[in-house]
Amino acid sequence: MSSAAVRRQERRISPVFLAVLAVMAVTGWAVWTDFAALPGVAIFLFVTSAWIVSLCLHEYAHARTALHGGDITVGAKGYLTLNPFAYTHAVLSVVLPVLFVIMGGIGLPGGAVFIEQGRIKGRWKHSLVSAAGPLANVLFAVVCTAPFWLGALDGVPAAFRYALAFLAFLQVTAALLNLLPVPGLDGYGILEPWLSYRVKRQIEPYAPYGFFVVIALLFVPAVNGAFFDAVDALMRSLGVGDVDRSCGSELFRFWETAPEYCPA
Repeated sequence: MSSAAVRRQERRISPVFLAVLAVMAVTGWAVWTDFAALPGVAIFLFVTSAWIVSLCLHEYAHARTALHGGDITVGAKGYLTLNPFAYTHAVLSVVLPVLFVIMGGIGLPGGAVFIEQGRIKGRWKHSLVSAAGPLANVLFAVVCTAPFWLGALDGVPAAFRYALAFLAFLQVTAALLNLLPVPGLDGYGILEPWLSYRVKRQIEPYAPYGFFVVIALLFVPAVNGAFFDAVDALMRSLGVGDVDRSCGSELFRFWETAPEYCPA
């Protein structure tokens, strides 16, 4: 097989991703048309599949930026195929974030693709590789909220509006968490190239625990309140009201009784 054919194979979109995309499209149509016999199940499947799509795009953004930065190995590792099972930590990248959405209703940052840092030259390129993932979440949030900030909600079914609002909420929480300058998260990856060697060596032993520390801190009432105040402020700046986001979250949990003020 020629090198060109190999490169095409490395960048061919994975059937797994296409299947998830198909589920998102079909269930999104079912929510929009109110075709589903159980609207809550349709909203659950639509939001979950769209969330998985965003996780794949997050990791793809890291890998694609790394490729342009000089790490030509990302293709051979399958990172350019959007296959969620090709990631270094498939459980951390996909399974755990989905479970957190189901149990806690927040967008949890996933695990990262493995980038060969030595192949990337220049501090700016290193920072851009780390920033690319959260920026993909930001872009996804902007797209989801476009009907809100464009004032184009006329004709959009209530259930679909709620689902979009909740999906945007997941993107915003994921982006904010990921941009924290904590070892193990992308925010630290953006900052790390600019730190001195001595500081990086001092921080290095704590890097594996940074992610878990952040999750633990979210259970502290003061920290939790400050974080979600920031999330709510960003959501409102995107035109999404608290009721739409709350209804989306409630209807997503179809196994619970949705409030009467959230008609699907």
